[in-house]
Amino acid sequence: MYRYQIEGGFPIKGRIKASGNKNAALPCIAATLLARSPVTLRNIPEIEDVQVMFEVLKILGAEVEHPEPNVWRVDAVGVERWEVPAELARKVRASILFAGPLLARFGRVSLPPPGGDVIGRRRVDTHLLALQELGARVDVDRGFRFTANKLVGADIFLDEASVTGTENVVMAASLAQGPSVIRNAASEPHVQDLCRLLVAMGAKIEGIGSNVLRIGGHGGGSRPELGGADYAIGPDYMEIGSFVGLTAVTRGELVIEGVEPEDLRPLKVGFGRLGIGWELEGRNLLIPSGQSMKVVADLGGQIPKVDDAPWPGFPPDLTSIMAVVATQVEGTVLIHEKMFESRMFWVDKLIGMGARIVLCDPHRAVISGPVRLTASDLASPDVRAGMAMVIAALCAEGTSTISNVYQIERGYERISERLRGLGARITRVDAG
Repeated sequence: MYRYQIEGGFPIKGRIKASGNKNAALPCIAATLLARSPVTLRNIPEIEDVQVMFEVLKILGAEVEHPEPNVWRVDAVGVERWEVPAELARKVRASILFAGPLLARFGRVSLPPPGGDVIGRRRVDTHLLALQELGARVDVDRGFRFTANKLVGADIFLDEASVTGTENVVMAASLAQGPSVIRNAASEPHVQDLCRLLVAMGAKIEGIGSNVLRIGGHGGGSRPELGGADYAIGPDYMEIGSFVGLTAVTRGELVIEGVEPEDLRPLKVGFGRLGIGWELEGRNLLIPSGQSMKVVADLGGQIPKVDDAPWPGFPPDLTSIMAVVATQVEGTVLIHEKMFESRMFWVDKLIGMGARIVLCDPHRAVISGPVRLTASDLASPDVRAGMAMVIAALCAEGTSTISNVYQIERGYERISERLRGLGARITRVDAG
């Protein structure tokens, strides 16, 4: 176990390359099970969740190679197992993404309850209901067991725009007999990445980036299998948003290389409400110093809000980051996180550092700033709140410690090392 020691008060400056999108990497790793020839995945972040997903593939029987940083090659031809090991499934919520491809390939799959962040109830009903529409039978008893004589394409309306639910049913439908339509589909950039990988493997998918996906299906057709591919996933806009917030609150200046400008449009709206902007030069994003750092009131001087929504709304994973940023800007703002009923509870740690926050309920916090935060001893409860604590510590007065950094490193590639390269006073030490 490790912890971070962070001395605050030093501005972030320099250049950094955006990592690959964690939330794209995980479903793309699972999708390699559908291929009857090797798949090469590029721009894969070197993080804990990725390692766990590849360990699952190895246990299932896939040949996995890691020839160079951020590049993995998977040959799943020899996979014969369809039971996901419980000890690994508990480590990462994305283990549920093995349901769709294993069901499509073997007609059955056994999956323990997935692990991951503890941020409130995270329902899996959408996965079950959608796979049932394709012909699967589901047995729920301290885990999930799916069986199907065959998967048949269907016109499916998802009961919610679940990201992983959409990804599971897209993977399963890609090998189903006959076409499928998925309505109320999630359309986040990571869902788009998965769909583009499947297309590169030979799937027929229309409507990528929209809420209606049309999938050709291959079972019983002229091409009953998906083949290999060489595919690079896109940049992680969650990480980019985290760096934007960090740069602003430390009064620094940063260039982030390799961004996807289209993915940043919802973020620009949210950060703009807090008086924070950036400039784009091709695929490089410049966060200049001298930000206004003032809340932009709604018409009539009303208190504005930063609230999350399914894509292309503001990403829920960045509401924790925005809570820290709001403590450092002039004015009052409402942060409204609608999706998870426990995600905002961590702000009591910010209050302990001196933040002026009224936690209205499990979803809403009113934050007034600016205020000088003071150092504290903290523990990361989940990936995004953990990164928010890092940002708070880097702009606070004094030296903070953050424990349980495993949670942070599940989602941020070599974060302490990369931040040190930008001038941050952060050290990763053995917790003993």
